[in-house]
Amino acid sequence: MRINYSIIFVSDMSRSVSFYRDTVGIPLRFESPGWTEFATEGATLALHASKDPAPEPQSTQEHAGQCRAGFQVPNLEEFHQRMADQNVPCTQPPTETFGVKIAQYVDPDGLVFSVSGAR
Repeated sequence: MRINYSIIFVSDMSRSVSFYRDTVGIPLRFESPGWTEFATEGATLALHASKDPAPEPQSTQEHAGQCRAGFQVPNLEEFHQRMADQNVPCTQPPTETFGVKIAQYVDPDGLVFSVSGAR
């Protein structure tokens, strides 16, 4: 069995498409008002429009029932600098964890996602 797709529920599709495409740098596969997919090398990353905004404030602590997207980039330091230059909130700067550097950032709806460097 393999993971086929991951869905991120978003309050503003245009804002989130712009964030994941232009800021994070994930190529867009297609976009619609209610469903958008990105061209990743693995499982499909999809955005789904939600009528309900995220609760305020989002916690960066892990709680049962939560899930965190994790991406891999060839050069984490370069990626981290790009996020800093674009004022993307960072909850964990690149830190050695289990033999690989991992950083964590926050998307426009408050979802924390992880980014690791190549092993």
